[in-house]
Amino acid sequence: MAESNGRDSESHGTVRNVVLVVLDTARARSVDVTGAQNGEDGARSGVDRPTTPTLNQLAAEGTAFEHAFATGPWTLPSHASMFTGTYPSEHGTHGGHTYLADDLRTLPEAFSDAGFRTIGVSNNTWITEEFGFDRGFDDLRKGWQYIQSDADMGAVVRGEDIHEKLEATRNRLFDGNPVVNAANILYSEVLQPSGDDGADRSTTWIGNWLDDRESDRPFFLFCNFIEPHVEYDPPREYAERFLPDGASYEDATAIRQDPRAFDCEDYEITEREFAMLRGLYRAELAYVDDQVAKLRRALEENGIWDDTLFVVCGDHGEHIGEHGFFGHQYNLYDTLIHVPLVFHGGPFIGGERRSDLVQLLDLPATLLEAVGIEDRALRDQWSSRSLLPDSDDGPRDAVFAEYVAPQPSIDRLEDRFGEIPDRVRSFDRRLRAVRTAEYKYVCGDDGFERLHHVPTDPFERVDVSAEEPERARALRRRLEDRFEPLESTEPSDSVAMREGTRERLADLGYL
Repeated sequence: MAESNGRDSESHGTVRNVVLVVLDTARARSVDVTGAQNGEDGARSGVDRPTTPTLNQLAAEGTAFEHAFATGPWTLPSHASMFTGTYPSEHGTHGGHTYLADDLRTLPEAFSDAGFRTIGVSNNTWITEEFGFDRGFDDLRKGWQYIQSDADMGAVVRGEDIHEKLEATRNRLFDGNPVVNAANILYSEVLQPSGDDGADRSTTWIGNWLDDRESDRPFFLFCNFIEPHVEYDPPREYAERFLPDGASYEDATAIRQDPRAFDCEDYEITEREFAMLRGLYRAELAYVDDQVAKLRRALEENGIWDDTLFVVCGDHGEHIGEHGFFGHQYNLYDTLIHVPLVFHGGPFIGGERRSDLVQLLDLPATLLEAVGIEDRALRDQWSSRSLLPDSDDGPRDAVFAEYVAPQPSIDRLEDRFGEIPDRVRSFDRRLRAVRTAEYKYVCGDDGFERLHHVPTDPFERVDVSAEEPERARALRRRLEDRFEPLESTEPSDSVAMREGTRERLADLGYL
């Protein structure tokens, strides 16, 4: 294990504790605080009202980053970047290789070695020890488990249809205590309260943990709320705030929500149905926003809010009919990589709105500097830059994103659906994107490329690569200067997976 230098003699402001909250699948355009929400998104849902008043208040008191970007369009590579400060092709965690390499230093390890209590609460089955995300945590809880157990039935939760869920159940039921496993499967698949995917249990558990803390030892707390992820199933009272005029809760929740089946033309979704789905999605954001408020109250009631750095972000976004997609795979549109990011506490008090380009992989440098931790091993590997107002790190003039391998794979889609559309088959490629304040360029290893002028085309509808070939070439060179050329890199399979992980992924068709 690499050594940490521990805490410096001075930290910034009164920050002692750090809380990092990830709103899984929260896109910037549907969250009020980023300034990215537009009339189109509100009009499509039929209601123009705030989704995230708690986040708005945090931003009004703290700092909101209006142009924050994920390094990838889905959970696994994005969290790996947040934990290691590296890009997907650097950390090697993606659809073609789903385990975080053991030799990578992680943010929780840096906090732990500096003397912090480290607590993780994950409601996304990708963010577990099965995929290498437990390193550095004293306790990493699984929100989908009724009884906490080392035997993880997350493979059942991740199953995309009943066949995959049954197959995973058959293969994993006797992995450990079958009674506990059966109870956890029954809870996650049948008994979990409607309208909540673990957020309420998570905030209740965190509140109890804070109440019962006996030590004044500083802590790092990570929490992933997954509710905005498909399937959108908000409580009725939330859904009815955001559904289009004339749409009932029953109509909206009856719509089939199967992104991969939609991609493969197994069924259709009308524009009216997408409008209802967007309403359900915004209702999910409103629900987890209230859970963030509950978490804040717990910190306040324990008298530690004022010396806690509280950070809320999305890990990636979502397509709900935009560009003809449903879900968050196969491309790098801003709908998927532009995310909310808000800081509260320490040097981020003041209600500032920052318009500079930042990345989620900037979190390690920012959080460690805020509490005065110098971790050489993490610093040596990262591409992270501190976002503190007085940091020596310079601002970014561009941000980057990568899609290293399709998830699920094209082979897996063929196994499930048989013949798949040529449009979907064309997504079997690697993609990279570079975005400046003025232009967004995306290219693939199959020759695909698109160029968009961001100020006049914020929704990336007009490809101007033919009209501005020199600009496209310059941005492609920028990508090749930052990364190896697409044509010379392949998805890595060099990192050894745990045997149990390999078996579970094979069971589900990932390998």
